Amino acid sequence: MNNQPVLSAEGQMVSKALQQAVANALDKKWRLGQYAVISVDNQPVIIEGEALKAMAGKALNVTKQQEKSLNNGT
Repeated sequence: MNNQPVLSAEGQMVSKALQQAVANALDKKWRLGQYAVISVDNQPVIIEGEALKAMAGKALNVTKQQEKSLNNGT
């Protein structure tokens, strides 16, 4: 069962834009050799190197898949 709220079309666009911005920021940080700090179980965790690359790649793929599904109307 999915506990996520159902978003309006405008809400889906906003969510997609925010996810794309985060994906781009993670990718940029990886390319510049920087690190990112994220929260895991309310604790700060530093992500860098290959882990940051993988996280950025996954985030970019998710946003591309969402874009395809929105364009296909599914």
